[in-house]
Amino acid sequence: MVKAIRVHEAGGPEVLRFEDYDPGAPGKGEVLVEHKAVGLNFLDVYFRTGLYPAPLPLVPGSEAAGVVVETGEGVDSLKPGDRVAYCLRTGSYCERRVVPADRLVKVPDGITDEQAAAMMLKGMTAWYLLHRTFQVKSGHTILFHAAAGGVGLIAGQWAKHIGARTIGTVGSGEKGKLAKAHGYDHVINYRDNNFVDEVKKITDGALCEVVYDSVGKDTFPGSLDCLKKRGMFVSFGQSSGPMPPVNLAILSQKGSLFATRPTLFDYIAKREDLEAASSALFDVVRSGVVEIVVNQKYALKDAAKAHADLEGRRTTGTTVLIP
Repeated sequence: MVKAIRVHEAGGPEVLRFEDYDPGAPGKGEVLVEHKAVGLNFLDVYFRTGLYPAPLPLVPGSEAAGVVVETGEGVDSLKPGDRVAYCLRTGSYCERRVVPADRLVKVPDGITDEQAAAMMLKGMTAWYLLHRTFQVKSGHTILFHAAAGGVGLIAGQWAKHIGARTIGTVGSGEKGKLAKAHGYDHVINYRDNNFVDEVKKITDGALCEVVYDSVGKDTFPGSLDCLKKRGMFVSFGQSSGPMPPVNLAILSQKGSLFATRPTLFDYIAKREDLEAASSALFDVVRSGVVEIVVNQKYALKDAAKAHADLEGRRTTGTTVLIP
C-alpha cells in the first residue's frame, strides 16, 4: 500500500488528507509510475475547493515525473526504468499511480525529475499561449499578469526569445526582481500602480497585441484597456476569483477585441499535439532559452501547507511536492 493525498469534501487546505492508497495494476495500454516529484498548480486548488467539480474522493494534482515500474498489455513504447512525465487534470498527489501510456512522455537527459514535474503543465501552457492561442512574433508587445508565477516566469523567457517586448505585473518588489530576471522588459507592481496607466506609459499609448490573464476578477476589465484595436484577451485562470458575467458588446466598445478562455488539455488532446508541446518545451529548456528553477519544495504529506502558501501568494515560480 502506498500513500496519497485525498480530498473527501471540498474546502480549504485542511481537507487534504494523507492516506493509504491502492494504485492498482496497469491494464491494457497503461503504465504504473513511481513518482519522484509532483508539481503544484492553482488548478489543484480549483479542484480542491470544488470550483472545478470532480467525483469524490479525489486525488488532486495535475503533473508529475517519475519512473516506469510496470507496463500493461500492449505497451511497447515504454519499459520499466524509463523516466517519464505527464500532465493530467487530477491524480498526481500520490507515491504511485497508473497512467495511460499515450499520456506519458519520456524525460530526456539534462532535465531533472523535479524540473520535469514542475514544468509539464506550466511549460506546455506557456507553449500553447505563445504559439497556438495567439502566435506571438518578434516586435509584438505582450502583457502577462502574474509574471512571477510558474507560467509567467516560463512565458517571459520564451516570449523574450521570440523577440517580443514583454510587460509583466507582480504583487511585490521581490516578485518584480524575479520577473525582471526571467525575460520581462518592464514590470508593474499592481499594488503600487494602476497597471492600465503604466501600460499606456510604457507603450506611449500604442498598447499591446495580447494580454494573458490568469488572475481573473482583480484584473478585469482593466486588461481590455491594455489592448490595441483587434487585440486578443486570453483568460486562462482566475486566481483572484471568477470574472463577473460579461456582455460581449464590451469587446466592440473597446476596439473590436477578441477574447478566449482556453485550457491546455484541449491543446494536447491528440498524441501528436502532446508530443509537439512537450518536445518544444524540452528543447527550450535543454538549450538554456528557458530556465526552470524550483523555488519551493514540500513533502507530499505537507500538501496542505503548500496549498496555503500558494493561495496566500507566498510562493514564486515553480513548486514541487516530494513523495
